[in-house]
Amino acid sequence: MSASRIHLLPSQLINQIAAGEVVERPASVLKELLENSLDAGADQVEIWAEEGGLRLIRVRDNGHGIDPEDVPLCLARHATSKIRQADDLERISSYGFRGEALPAIASVSRLRLATRSEASLEGRQITAQGGDIAPAAPAAHPVGTTIEVADLFFNTPARRKFLKGERTEFFHLQEVVRSAALSRFDVAFRLQHGERVQLKFAAATDEAARHRRVAEILGAGFLEESLYLEHADLGLRLHGWVGLPTFNRANSGAQYFFVNGRPVRDKVVGHAVRQAFADVLFKGRHPAFVLCLELDPAAVDVNVHPTKHEVRFRDARLVHDFLFRTLHDALGDYRPVPAQGAAAAVAPPPVAAASTVSSGSVPVRAPASVQSSLALQEDSSSYWTTMVAPAMQEIPAAATAPAPDAPVHPLGHAVAQLHERFILAQNAAGVVLVDQHAAHERVIYEELKAALGTGQASQHLLIPVRVQLTPEQMALWEAHQALFAEAGFDCTPLGPTSLAVRSVPRLLQGRDLGALFEEMLADLREFGDSRQAQDLLNGLVANIACRAAVKTNHRLTLAEMDALLRQIESTPRAGQCNHGRPTYVQLSLEELDRLFLRGR
Repeated sequence: MSASRIHLLPSQLINQIAAGEVVERPASVLKELLENSLDAGADQVEIWAEEGGLRLIRVRDNGHGIDPEDVPLCLARHATSKIRQADDLERISSYGFRGEALPAIASVSRLRLATRSEASLEGRQITAQGGDIAPAAPAAHPVGTTIEVADLFFNTPARRKFLKGERTEFFHLQEVVRSAALSRFDVAFRLQHGERVQLKFAAATDEAARHRRVAEILGAGFLEESLYLEHADLGLRLHGWVGLPTFNRANSGAQYFFVNGRPVRDKVVGHAVRQAFADVLFKGRHPAFVLCLELDPAAVDVNVHPTKHEVRFRDARLVHDFLFRTLHDALGDYRPVPAQGAAAAVAPPPVAAASTVSSGSVPVRAPASVQSSLALQEDSSSYWTTMVAPAMQEIPAAATAPAPDAPVHPLGHAVAQLHERFILAQNAAGVVLVDQHAAHERVIYEELKAALGTGQASQHLLIPVRVQLTPEQMALWEAHQALFAEAGFDCTPLGPTSLAVRSVPRLLQGRDLGALFEEMLADLREFGDSRQAQDLLNGLVANIACRAAVKTNHRLTLAEMDALLRQIESTPRAGQCNHGRPTYVQLSLEELDRLFLRGR
C-alpha cells in the first residue's frame, strides 16, 4: 500500500502515540496512578519504585476497587467511569476522566493490575505487555487496587534516551507525591525507593497535623515565614499558605497551586501571583506558596491537555483579579509580630485578612538635610510639588522611653543608632535591627501609592496623542475602557483603529503611549487583566521614595527612630523595601543565647 494513501492506524500504535502525550517520564505514570487511587476514594496509598521508576512503579491503595466485570475494560481506550455524556464534560470534579492513561501506559511497559471491590469475594487481575493484553484472571487481593508498571519504555528505546539519571527521575517521583500530599491532607502517603522509605505522611486530620505536613515538605522555615489565608468572594475561594517575601527562592520549585484539588501550571495564575509580589521581591527571585483555589467545576475547563496540568478559566479576568487582590491585600495586611521561637515551626501561622487595605500609615517627611537635596526637583517635576511634598509631614514626636502603661509594640523601642545606618530596637522577643533607609523608603512609597489612587494624578494633554491600533486591539480597548479610565487615561476613538489620548497619569506624561497601550492590550488578551500602567507608575514612585527616604549617614534621635518603628508597624508590606530588600531583622533571645553559647 502506498504510504500516501489514507489508512487506519493499528490500535497499539494509537496507544503509543497517546503515551507520547501522557507519559513523559516515570513521574507522569505515578501521577496518573495516584489520581486513579484518589478518585477511587482511597485514604491510604503506598508507592514502591526501583531505579527512579524505570524498573518498577507499584501503587497500592485501599479504595473501593473495581468490579470483576469491569476489569477487562480498564485497559481499553476511552473506557471510564467518570463521565457518561457530553454534558458531564462541563462539570468535571474527578482527577481522571479521559480513559487514556492506563492503555497508554500499558502500551510502553509491562503492566499488572490487581483489584477487589467490597462487593466481591475474590479479586481479579489483568496484565499487559507492550499493549498486548492477556485475559483477566482470579487473584488474591484485599479491597482496593494495586497497579505495577515495570520496564517503562522497554519497547520504545528511543523514548528512554530522553530520560535523565536515576536520581533525577526519582526526584520527580518525589515531587508528584509531595504535590498529592499537599492537595489531599486527608490521605496517608508512603513512598519507598529500593529498600528505603523516602517519604511518609500520615493522614492530617486536624489543623496542627496539616501544618506539620506543610513543614515536612517545604521546611519549618517556610511555615515560620508564611501567612495562612482563607478568602471567598464571587463564587471563588482561595486558601493555603503564602510565604512572606523574605522567604523567596531562586526558582519556582516551592510553588504549589491547586484548582479544585488538581495541581496546575496556569499562565493566568502565574501572572496574578507575580503581580501580587511585584514590588516586594528582587528581580529573578520567586515566592513560595501552597494555595488551593476552589470554584464551580463548570467555571473551569480541565479538558485542555491530556496531562491535565493546564486548565482554562471561563472568566480569566475574574480569577486573575481575585487572586491578585487576595494575595496583594494579604501581604499588605501583614504586620510584624515578635518571633515566638522554634515552637512556631508547627504552630498555625497568623491568618491574613484578605480585605481591601488602606495605607493607614502616618505621613512622614525626610529630615531637613535630605529635603534640601530634593528641593532642586521641585522645579523640574510638577508632580513633586503637587503630590509628594503635601503628602509628607514632619516625623511626629515620640517619647525616648516607653511609659509604664505603654502598649507592647511588635518592633519594640529604639535603643541606639548604629553607624548612622541601622536602628537597634528591643522588643519582647529579643532585638530588632532596622535599615533606616529601606524602612523609610517603604513608608513613603506606600503613602505615594495611596495618593495615586485618589484620582488627582491625571494630567490633561494640551495636544491629544494619537495611538494607532489593530482591529483586534481596538476591540480589546472597547471591551476594557473602564480599566484604562481607572488607570488615569481619557481616550476617544478617532476611527475604527485609532484613539485620541487626552489625559494620562501625570507621571507618565511624555512616555511612549503607543508602546504602553500595546503592552496593556497584550496583557488583556492573554490574562484578562493588565497592570502595565500601574507597574510603570509604581516604578517611578519607587524612585521618588528612594530619593526622599532618610539616607545612610544621617543621625536620628531616639524620638525619630521610635516614630519610624511605629510607621513600619502600620505600613503595608513593610518587611521589604521597594526593591525587595528586608527592612528589618528580628533576633530572638534564643538566637542570641546560641550566639554566645549560653546554657552549654
